[in-house]
Amino acid sequence: MKGIPGRSTRGLPTGAMLDCIDNTGAKKVAIVTVPKTHTTHRRYPAAGVGDLVIITVKKGTPEMRRQLFPAVIVRQRRPFRRADGLRVAFDDNACVIVTPEGEVKGSMIKGPVAREAAERWARIAATASTIL
Repeated sequence: MKGIPGRSTRGLPTGAMLDCIDNTGAKKVAIVTVPKTHTTHRRYPAAGVGDLVIITVKKGTPEMRRQLFPAVIVRQRRPFRRADGLRVAFDDNACVIVTPEGEVKGSMIKGPVAREAAERWARIAATASTIL
């Protein structure tokens, strides 16, 4: 997996619905699984800001729907703590569809992106308009 390791509060379990904020044609997506998550027995795999997840497109263009894609979570509603003690929470849960190597599939990203995701994924930082 590309990117640098990080640790944040995992506020999005398997099955969570997210907004897709790039221009690939997907609007609403759901988390199918979180690869490389090793956790307690019978606990749902969960993801946080900056994590790579596998998603399925629920609403969007007919070519995109019902397909699986890797995506990176760039915003979450659940507050998470930064190293300086600041707690950060966004208004929605959002992700960006990427290739398995970490390249952004779309050409633009709408809305702000968390700094944790931008530091971990260089191509998301380059495409993002606002980094918070």
